[in-house]
Amino acid sequence: MTIRVVVADDQVLVRSGFTMLLSGEPGIEVVGEAGNGAEAVALAASEHPDVILMDVRMPVMDGLDATRRITGDESLSSTRVVILTTFDLDEYVHEALRAGASGFLLKDTLPVDLLNAVRVVAAGDALIAPRITRRLIEEFARRPGPAAVAAAHAALGQLTEREREVLELVAKGLSNAEIAATLYVSHATVKTHVSRLLMKLEARDRAQLVMIAYETGVVMPGAT
Repeated sequence: MTIRVVVADDQVLVRSGFTMLLSGEPGIEVVGEAGNGAEAVALAASEHPDVILMDVRMPVMDGLDATRRITGDESLSSTRVVILTTFDLDEYVHEALRAGASGFLLKDTLPVDLLNAVRVVAAGDALIAPRITRRLIEEFARRPGPAAVAAAHAALGQLTEREREVLELVAKGLSNAEIAATLYVSHATVKTHVSRLLMKLEARDRAQLVMIAYETGVVMPGAT
């Protein structure tokens, strides 16, 4: 199945570079380019892409507002937003996670890593660039949203012991296959546990499961 992608960046050369790379790859189709957040939101609504590569700082509407609008639209529940960042670790990036972003990419990422990241996010199987994501998550976890934490703590009481184990391993960046090997269960069993975690914790995707795990102390910053 073809992965449909929208590229949103106000720098024409950056946007064109990503588009050329993605368009040349079998199984990936760029269905639109946006020069600002408002255009990204409009394209999301008209094209229903699987993945949006979203720059943070853009005119008219920044990537944060655009991400919040896209992830808040129930009709776009299958669309995943990946933040394009220069690794500034600014407040925009952390707020984008709370707004529902599913991952991060460095703008200078290697082409093979970009292509892999798009496929990974479209499949919903793992976080992008664990090295980068972990640092962002640990910083994010130091300043959680009180209301979100209270709700997550309450939801944790619904989890079985095995589901908490799976949540911890998801938060540590393990893929479903790695979790299956760690717990000596089948890949299908892990997928079932992850699906139940998403439902019970009302999380959009694995990225939000990781946020919940760190915010509630299931996994502590710096844990390996």
